[in-house]
Amino acid sequence: MRIQEIADLEGLTPEYVAKLMRVLRNGGLVISTRGAAGGYRLDREPSSITLWDVINVLGGPLFSDSFCETHPGALRDCVHSPGCSIRSVWRGLDDLLRTALSSVTMEDLKAGEQSSLAWLAGVARNDEIAAGAAKTSASAPDSEDAGG
Repeated sequence: MRIQEIADLEGLTPEYVAKLMRVLRNGGLVISTRGAAGGYRLDREPSSITLWDVINVLGGPLFSDSFCETHPGALRDCVHSPGCSIRSVWRGLDDLLRTALSSVTMEDLKAGEQSSLAWLAGVARNDEIAAGAAKTSASAPDSEDAGG
């Protein structure tokens, strides 16, 4: 596809699409062909490119391991480094996002919005089940405490 086609389909400016495509090309997700019949196409099969691959190329993780070292605020070191209560929240959200987006491929997106909504509902149910299991195992007495 040509930049102008993508811009028209997505409601973006051609300049912005050109920047995005350059980043995606440098990240190995698309290849470009010059000339009158040129444009961009995926470098691999859509089933082998996950949404996490795209996010990672376009901007990287939500919360990187080096975040606290590179964003300490006005001070040289973060004042919360020894016991930051929000760091674990950001890391957990990053893990959830990475896990979810790693399971969706470009091929999956062809199925449409209803399919995506059904997938999200399934992910939410699985998370609820996992959270319930974690709470149950955390509150269950150890075998030694139960008289063993």
